[in-house]
Amino acid sequence: MESFERARLDAYFGKITSRFRPEERPSSLLVTHLLPERPSFVRAVAATSHLRAVLPKPKSIAPPAQREIESIAQCDPLTRDLFTDPDQALGYLESRAAGEPMVLLDVGGYFAPTLNALRDRFSGTILGVVEDTENGHKRYADLDKPCPIVSVARSPLKDPEDFLVGQSVVFSTEALMRSRGDILHGRAALVIGFGKLGSSIARLLHAKGVQVTVYDIDPIRRTQALSQGFTVARDRDTALHNAGLVLCATGAVSLRSEDFSALRNGAYVATVTSSEDELDLAGLPAVYQRTRDGEHVTRYQTTGHYFYLLNGGNAVNFLHGASVGPFIFLVQAEILAAIRMLTRGDLPGGMHEVSAADRAVIADTWLTYFNR
Repeated sequence: MESFERARLDAYFGKITSRFRPEERPSSLLVTHLLPERPSFVRAVAATSHLRAVLPKPKSIAPPAQREIESIAQCDPLTRDLFTDPDQALGYLESRAAGEPMVLLDVGGYFAPTLNALRDRFSGTILGVVEDTENGHKRYADLDKPCPIVSVARSPLKDPEDFLVGQSVVFSTEALMRSRGDILHGRAALVIGFGKLGSSIARLLHAKGVQVTVYDIDPIRRTQALSQGFTVARDRDTALHNAGLVLCATGAVSLRSEDFSALRNGAYVATVTSSEDELDLAGLPAVYQRTRDGEHVTRYQTTGHYFYLLNGGNAVNFLHGASVGPFIFLVQAEILAAIRMLTRGDLPGGMHEVSAADRAVIADTWLTYFNR
């Protein structure tokens, strides 16, 4: 990022934080992707809260960004296990912010398994959670009587990001295929999941002349896909067998262990999130041998059957920076607005959204700085 771009970004976040700074700053823990542009957002979080630790998503860490963020706040390693066991999760929170009012800033529902236990046992106060992803939104929505959860996953300010993430997924998938001498054209694609990301991926593949089939467990989304001109799979196994490219975009388990044997020979598999969320690789029969077949491409082979897994099953677009340009700053600003919402302490337990009025302020501010 050029120095003038960094200055403009810092000025933008300065304007946002002045608008949404809470009267009393809570403490916070921040789960985030450490992409190259992320330090400015982390500084903004530190300006609106007492940032006790940053927990970088392990598959998306840019070392220069991490080094810069380590000068701002404590960086701790992040795993799903950290917040799976209530005693371990509680011990971690107590070590970082004992007795303090706390906001948890999440990407993917990491705090969900032990959230209710933390709320009841933490020496401070869990004011609530801000969640950034559809996957995490679903995990928190399934909780029984949680503390307040402000989700930005379904915000209209996130629509540009979702569209551009879809573009980056298709770009990275094609780049890896081309590294092996293959191309998208002539290879039927199956998109599993027709939410914001899945629908974006399907449209972009179609625009490239790829024959696209969609599968989604939600009948409403299946009708939406059909209305947009896509073939909708009636039988999931047949769709898997016919596809030369499978893109998983559900945020849940798209391919179970028994599904891999249904893949056609030579099929490519890519995901938009982490392998632990989308793929049951641990259940894949041991008869499959794994060999590296080019950079970031793994060949799975057994007698009479083989397929290719891109980026180890993790979000393929992070191989090329996963950049969505300045549109990501819309969502980050909404997260800052959500911190103020939780700090007021007047929200009941359950799911909430940032107000339309606050979103309009964010969009107007963003346009002032980035509509150039």
